[in-house]
Amino acid sequence: MASLLVVVVMLAATAADAVTFTVVNKCGYTVWPAALPSGDGTQLDPGQSWAVYVPAGTKGARVWGRTGCGFVSGGSLGQCQTGDCGGTLRCKAVGAPPVTVAEFSLGQVSGSGGEDYFDISLVDGFNAPMAIAPAGGRRCPRGGPTCAEQITLQCPGELRAKAGCNNPCMGNSTCGPTKDTEFFKRLCPETITYSGDNRGTTFTCPAGTGYRIVFCP
Repeated sequence: MASLLVVVVMLAATAADAVTFTVVNKCGYTVWPAALPSGDGTQLDPGQSWAVYVPAGTKGARVWGRTGCGFVSGGSLGQCQTGDCGGTLRCKAVGAPPVTVAEFSLGQVSGSGGEDYFDISLVDGFNAPMAIAPAGGRRCPRGGPTCAEQITLQCPGELRAKAGCNNPCMGNSTCGPTKDTEFFKRLCPETITYSGDNRGTTFTCPAGTGYRIVFCP
């Protein structure tokens, strides 16, 4: 009984020191979201949600959705058409492009105290519409970014990929802007479309804010 109490107390302390990301699938198809650096992943059928707990102060947190997955061996191994991370359900590596990515740096020091910085990145291409919104009634200067367009259906021929749309600047930190990155920007102006794209792409909230990450908002 004492051991169980210790476990409960430890779990409560962990949750208290973490930021909650609530991932919601509003698509008409299954999405397999993944998160780093926590190394988590799961299956979300339409209408389902998933809570991810990210330690306060984490830099470089990423959440993305995988599509077209076929997992075997009890659901732990398989391949995805987009966003695959080495064929495992729980990701230890970033998702393979093309993939829409939510990026966070939590609790960073600023002139007014701790702040979270977050964005939606299309630098690695696009595979699913996404929105990020602060949760719990927290006041944030601009709310959060949205990319609701089905970009895959409009993808130029030279950028088309299986179940997604490639970005011409993938893997090139000196690339952009180009006519093709401007295609992404026109459809989803609040997203990062190439390295260095700072045209209204970074959003902030007070440290400790929780977030909803919605696929197909």
